[in-house]
Amino acid sequence: MKSFVSLIVLLTLACGKSSELHNELIIYTPHPIEFIDPIVAEFEKETGIIVEIVRGGTGELLSKIEQEQDIGIPQGDLLWGGSLATLQGKKELFEPYISKNEESLRYKNTSGYITRFTLVPSVIMINTNLTEEDRISSYQDLLREEYQGEIAFANPLYSASSYEHILNQLWAMGEGDPENGWPYVRQFIEQVDGKLLNNSSEVYKGVAEGRYRIGLTFEEAAAQYVASGFPIVIVYPSEGVILRPDGIAVIQDANNTENARSFIDFATNYNTQSFIGSHLHRRPIRNDVEKSKTLADFNDLYVIEDNLQWSSNKKDEIIEQFLFLYESSLAEE
Repeated sequence: MKSFVSLIVLLTLACGKSSELHNELIIYTPHPIEFIDPIVAEFEKETGIIVEIVRGGTGELLSKIEQEQDIGIPQGDLLWGGSLATLQGKKELFEPYISKNEESLRYKNTSGYITRFTLVPSVIMINTNLTEEDRISSYQDLLREEYQGEIAFANPLYSASSYEHILNQLWAMGEGDPENGWPYVRQFIEQVDGKLLNNSSEVYKGVAEGRYRIGLTFEEAAAQYVASGFPIVIVYPSEGVILRPDGIAVIQDANNTENARSFIDFATNYNTQSFIGSHLHRRPIRNDVEKSKTLADFNDLYVIEDNLQWSSNKKDEIIEQFLFLYESSLAEE
């Protein structure tokens, strides 16, 4: 009975929206609200389109899209955010679209479904009021006994940035063979000490607010705190950093497809990408835009590559293995 009532509610919502089409856009996004607000405000000002934001972890939002499509009533129009390795394996949830700005983008929409939006390397975030910054330069340093239970890390089932860190660990600590990276991941899980967080924001907020000494997060989240004067430093693991784009895509059978496409073009145009680089401390995806001075230069990073197809296809298996090791560590306590 409950599922029938839920279906009626969704049908009612869908019917109620029909009169409002063409002047609205519903965006699903894991981005922090501080990142979202100025971009959305400018888009609304330029286009007159009214934007509704639905926030959640990338995994949570993908599940929401799948559930809505299963009953044939999509509510969202656009997914804005999530790593490429996470989105690539779910491209059946999206409609094909190539942005008008594609030629100016550093990384291309090779599948035709997912436009690259920014570059989001994985970083180690350190609260220098609690930890000496020169004590940590690598993933290996995180295994010191003094850091057990002091590291913030989110559940990769819900957090794309945590999944990216697992991939980074597998490829970096496995020295190019991700299967050889699992012994390190097992040791890292022991350092987390049963404190697996629910979402990405709990990681960077927890470190900035002093609840954790160290966090594994994405670059922009940590850089925002650095720019705001918090006692935070950003460490790029010396074993290697994967430079991964995040993505933006039109949801299959969206109610406002044209508005979703307009937002993709807006998000990747020169002015928006320049604003992202100069004010929001994230690496622009365009070739003709400079990054924020808060961020390290590419030449100062040891950049490594993974096999994107492998990382995307293996996602469920990798998360399952990680959670199995995590549950096992709890049982051993």
